[in-house]
Amino acid sequence: MPELTDDGGSAAEGGRAEEAEPLDRGRSAASVVAQWVEVHRLAVAGREPMIARHVGGRVAGIWLPRGRSADAAAVANATLTLAPDANALHELGWAQSATGQSRQALASYEWALTLYREAGDRAKEASILSSIGLVHHNLGDWRRALAYYEQALPIRREVGASRLGEAVTLNNIGLVHSNLGDWEQALTYYEQALQIEREEGADGVEEAATLNNIGSVYDKRGDPALALAYHEEALPIRREVGDRPGEATTLHNIGSVHDKLGDRALALAYYEQALPIRREVGDRAGEATTLNNIGTVYDKLGDRALALAYYEQALPIMREVGDRAARAITLSNIAAIHFEQQDFAAAKGSLDEVLVVVRGVGDRKAEATASANMAVLLLEMARVNDAIEFQRRAVALAELTSHPALDQMRALLVQLQPTQKG
Repeated sequence: MPELTDDGGSAAEGGRAEEAEPLDRGRSAASVVAQWVEVHRLAVAGREPMIARHVGGRVAGIWLPRGRSADAAAVANATLTLAPDANALHELGWAQSATGQSRQALASYEWALTLYREAGDRAKEASILSSIGLVHHNLGDWRRALAYYEQALPIRREVGASRLGEAVTLNNIGLVHSNLGDWEQALTYYEQALQIEREEGADGVEEAATLNNIGSVYDKRGDPALALAYHEEALPIRREVGDRPGEATTLHNIGSVHDKLGDRALALAYYEQALPIRREVGDRAGEATTLNNIGTVYDKLGDRALALAYYEQALPIMREVGDRAARAITLSNIAAIHFEQQDFAAAKGSLDEVLVVVRGVGDRKAEATASANMAVLLLEMARVNDAIEFQRRAVALAELTSHPALDQMRALLVQLQPTQKG
């Protein structure tokens, strides 16, 4: 069964994500933030937009990197009741994206982008282009994501305002290349990002994200030992800086590596650490990813009823957050279980939806796989001519995408063609 690797990526940046020094060094950071929140509340109540924007941005700069997305969204929304503000919209978009509200995030980001361009703020324009790209990435539209990242990168370099911002965009370009299977390009971009993060003395959030992503590339390349080394370097950093969403991502990915190594019990242990954190921070897309992979482990252990239960928990969340790539994977897993149970009508329903999804995102390699699976299913249903048509489509798509199963697909088509009726 396919499982989902959660690269983690660099989080989309908030418009005012700086971490100011505490107002009073003798007080705890938590008490200072509580003071800021109260000042913000009073500013909103008193209709003081400048104060609300300034203090709200400071609060967002603390909360967003640490997973308090719902709280940050509430602050940004309160600021926006006073007047449109690009920074508050950017912070709101980040919070929405982090909690799986992808369409709402795009709307917030696009409005912020218009305001930044009107103000001639090139640095913020680059930041938000990178953030919009990340949303499209999370929706599985990698080519569109790459187009936004590649708009952002030269602006980052031109303005030179934040090398860490450049590292974010380099990291996200690496993510796209990783998802497209171009491992060497992905590593090239990640290593550029990591060098900048270490030179600039990042607080650990960005560095850990990049380490995690490098680990994911080595996992996909089939080097689990190196993958674990990078993930295990990232994990304590994420815990030290309080990056709860990032911690969950890395726990999930360590679980995925152990699953591929055949250690199902250890894989489940890591997934079951990741799942409650994802629920705690409101990461709906991440929650669905982990549910899918727990289902995958139970499927491999032969407990298909439990596997199906986890897949069916994941699927509505994927529909809710608009994660089409992940949705196609989970639907394929559900179809495979129905096929094994000889419930061919249910399997076909799931595969029909897979095909709609992968065609919608333009993923021709995934469509080739789904078409080949549909051909096998239709053969079981004694629909030979329909099976041949799907297999022809699978082969044509596989030839266009250098699909690893091309030879097997061709062989089945050759075997089927003499049986075509009428």
